[in-house]
Amino acid sequence: MVGFGPGAEEHMSFRAKSAIAESDVVIGYTTYIKLVKDLLEGKEVVRKGMTEEIDRCIEAYEQAKLGKKVSLISSGDIGVYGMAGPTYEVLLKAGWTPKSDISVEIIPGSTALSACASLVGAPLTHDFCSISLSDLLTPWPTIARRLDAVAQADFVIALYNPKSGRRTQQIVEAQKTFLKYRDPATPVAIVKSAYRRRQAIQLVRLDEMADQEIGMLTTVLIGNSSTYIEQGLMITPRGYSNKYNDITGDAKEGEQAGRSLTMGLEGWKACLREYLAQHTELSWEKIADYFNVPIGEVFSAIAQAPDDNNLNYQAAKIDSHHLNQAVNACKKWGRLRGVIRTESGAIVELFLQGEEFKQKADWLSIENDAFHLHINWSKVSSAYFAARKDKSYGLHFFDQHGQLVFRVLLTKQEGGFNSTLLNSFQQDWQLLGQKEIQE
Repeated sequence: MVGFGPGAEEHMSFRAKSAIAESDVVIGYTTYIKLVKDLLEGKEVVRKGMTEEIDRCIEAYEQAKLGKKVSLISSGDIGVYGMAGPTYEVLLKAGWTPKSDISVEIIPGSTALSACASLVGAPLTHDFCSISLSDLLTPWPTIARRLDAVAQADFVIALYNPKSGRRTQQIVEAQKTFLKYRDPATPVAIVKSAYRRRQAIQLVRLDEMADQEIGMLTTVLIGNSSTYIEQGLMITPRGYSNKYNDITGDAKEGEQAGRSLTMGLEGWKACLREYLAQHTELSWEKIADYFNVPIGEVFSAIAQAPDDNNLNYQAAKIDSHHLNQAVNACKKWGRLRGVIRTESGAIVELFLQGEEFKQKADWLSIENDAFHLHINWSKVSSAYFAARKDKSYGLHFFDQHGQLVFRVLLTKQEGGFNSTLLNSFQQDWQLLGQKEIQE
């Protein structure tokens, strides 16, 4: 299985050319055959159409069973949106194994996203991913969910199969998704037929993307929040500005060459706690928004603070085996304020009594004369005691993604917290929390 890159012979690997030269039979899509026609003299050539991918796989296997050396060819990398996957599926279904008499070799080639990127500058220098907009074999809801995820995550993205004669709306929907999360001026490169006779390049803004000439021979590269265009080049910075005063200068204060950033895996939680020491009035949600993390990560960082910290914020994780005990503890804390936040931004606050909690199967229910509230308890995977000194004390429950499911907070009476109820809360913290509350 041969990936021969963009098509021009000078961009083929030595192994790709030698594999074709060694072959008795060359099988491929008609356009691919045309691109390597100068290498096919004396070969048996089998041409197949656009929708005959499986036929190509079967033909290659049948020819190999006759004792012939076969090259199944594809432009780009044959393992990236290419023929390698369906070929192995056909072989395995037919009973072939790697120990069979017929040997199989995959020869990689330069895929479209890297070929296109080389023509417009360096847009893939940082994290990137690719998504095909073809819904011929993939359900659109799956594609839409992937687009939404990568748009939020600030990846540079390569869109394969962005548009065809019949599929015209997919690129429009992709643009709408990205505009929900990204600046309309985000750079976009639209590259048609990279390194081929009809090569064409357009550099545009994200909000102009869907109006451009785009087809099946086009790859679309959408930049991330730091990508820029200068002197006709699309550049995505590698991130040196996070560590150095200048790309050739000294490291910034607190940073070390060759070491993880202070905001790296080991250090970012300490940075969060330092930030909170300087900003003592922020809500939990504001903190999470500032660091662009799930709110559960904020609680985890605070819970890991050294015992001698002077934070206004405190948190202690509850052992997963004690979640039910934590709910039962609420029954001793008097009148409570329950808080539910939806993903769309709605906030529901309800006054309730802990004794109104009822657990049954996968549900935690709160029912009284004023309202009925039902919480899917199976979604809760962690919980924290937490306190903002003299501001709030309560229990916070999170799902496996660190998103808040619900919280219950002690209520103030006549401008302050009831000392008896607060003492009961603190005793439960000491009993169930993995870190003691600081007086």
